[in-house]
Amino acid sequence: MKASRFFISTLKEAPADAEIISHQLMVRAGMIRRIAGGIYNYMPIGLRSIRKVEAIIREEMNRTGAIELLMPAVQPAELWHESGRLEQYGPELLRVKDRYDRNFVVGPTHEEVVTDLARREIKSYRQLPINFYQVQTKFRDEIRPRFGVIRGREFIMKDAYSFDRDHAGLQLSYQKMYDAYMRIFTHLRLEFRVVAADNGSIGGTQSHEFHVIAATGEDVIAYCPSSDYAANIEAAEAVSLIESRAAPSEPLTKKSTPGKVKCEEVADYLGITLERIIKSIVLAVDNEGADPTIWLLLLQGNHELNKTKTKKIPGLADYRFATEKEIFNWFGVPPGYLGPLNTRKPVKVVADRTVANMSDFVIGSNEMNCHITGVNWGRDLPLPKVADLRNVRKGDPSPDGYGELNLCRGIEVGHVFQLGTKYSKSMGAIFLDENGKPTPMTMGSYGIGITRILSAAIEQNFDERGIIWPEAIAPFHLVLCPIDYKRNDAVRKQANQLYNELLDSGIEVILDNRGERPGVMFVDWELIGIPHRLVIGERSLRDKKIEYQGRRDAEPTLLPLKQAAPWVVERVCSALVH
Repeated sequence: MKASRFFISTLKEAPADAEIISHQLMVRAGMIRRIAGGIYNYMPIGLRSIRKVEAIIREEMNRTGAIELLMPAVQPAELWHESGRLEQYGPELLRVKDRYDRNFVVGPTHEEVVTDLARREIKSYRQLPINFYQVQTKFRDEIRPRFGVIRGREFIMKDAYSFDRDHAGLQLSYQKMYDAYMRIFTHLRLEFRVVAADNGSIGGTQSHEFHVIAATGEDVIAYCPSSDYAANIEAAEAVSLIESRAAPSEPLTKKSTPGKVKCEEVADYLGITLERIIKSIVLAVDNEGADPTIWLLLLQGNHELNKTKTKKIPGLADYRFATEKEIFNWFGVPPGYLGPLNTRKPVKVVADRTVANMSDFVIGSNEMNCHITGVNWGRDLPLPKVADLRNVRKGDPSPDGYGELNLCRGIEVGHVFQLGTKYSKSMGAIFLDENGKPTPMTMGSYGIGITRILSAAIEQNFDERGIIWPEAIAPFHLVLCPIDYKRNDAVRKQANQLYNELLDSGIEVILDNRGERPGVMFVDWELIGIPHRLVIGERSLRDKKIEYQGRRDAEPTLLPLKQAAPWVVERVCSALVH
């Protein structure tokens, strides 16, 4: 490719709304251009990298025996009604009507469509197992699109769906996809971590997320450096920090705490540690035609509620936070003085695992400006229902017993789910087994965010000059920068000769024949992030030398002119080997 025939649109400054480095650099490098909130044009330089990511993914999908197809972006809403997700998915699901007033959705994912396809096409156990995959554009109507293509509304995704006879078959299909994802992200030369995850709106029984480690990641990952344990903080198990409950040693005492409504204020006022304070969180579950059911969740004062875990508690799947009016009606005081003792109306109490093992703790008294100290389970309060309610923290014991947890941030780029029969049962995707018995297919779902991978790769690979692409997904492997290309015949002749030699060797090279000054050329290609650069100038040609510089190199290297091409070819090829 010659630069004069390509479209290069670099910018000196990033737009004001570009909050993180990958968004800034993708815009400045001319990879993307915003057309609406969370919706982008992918420019030629960006599309080249996208196609490379797609090619790596296709190679590994095909290697597993998965079969590529293409499903429609616009889906009949009735399929989502069958699965039960039409309302469950919420406002992120873009709903539209056609000219005949029929309801459709713009697909954020394709479980419903592929299940409909399977129930129409698969009739016998002899057709199983099978795995369909596609590379396609999705749309999720994010309430707050941000971070460029990391949290965009329209994005390119690879999604695959396996169909098996039973759970044992699903386990094999799941492992194939898991292993393929490991190979994909290794090939991409990304630092990543696999974590146990919550299934969310997709549903199913088990799932794992693949996260690229990055300080700007939206997800928090808990992992144990001493073992293989890793989980998204939404799913990370928080063990009790107290091994067993001690016997009471303090009397139950009401104490004045004027104006102290936060746990930190109460602890400081009473001269005790924050760990002895109980934080009360009031939730409500609506009941049609009746008062809501009020729940009181109890956490140690320095812990935070995990909303995902809370939804898994029986009876709390549809919880909301109680209003101030409801809190006053049930407890008689505003937030800040709440506790499980002496409530006005009955409440359902759930204690976090650590709280359940506490003794001589402090709670709100349900009276203004007062708290109660020396509270104990069994003596002062009935033993509570116990659940894992909190977010894990750095230094917590690892659930597998092999050390302490650490935390890092990651960008989710892949997710694999064991769906089981969630969709096949609700949508009637049935096959006949070897005994002629109708049986629901057992499904798996496997996604990779292709456009998100670009941002994630940049978050790990950049410097003050711009992007530093891993060779496998760089728009070009090498840029050839001739100085005075349009005015110097010797430079032009040698540049064209070297360009053709590199092309013949299979190297993706772009020749910058625009006639720009060296500084302009170098700034553009360093911003874009091409991994390798050769510079041809009149002075070096006289010495039969050519200048090479890798994108991560601090200084250039002079190469003998005749050896430059094979030397660079070997260097590029060795970097591409995986």
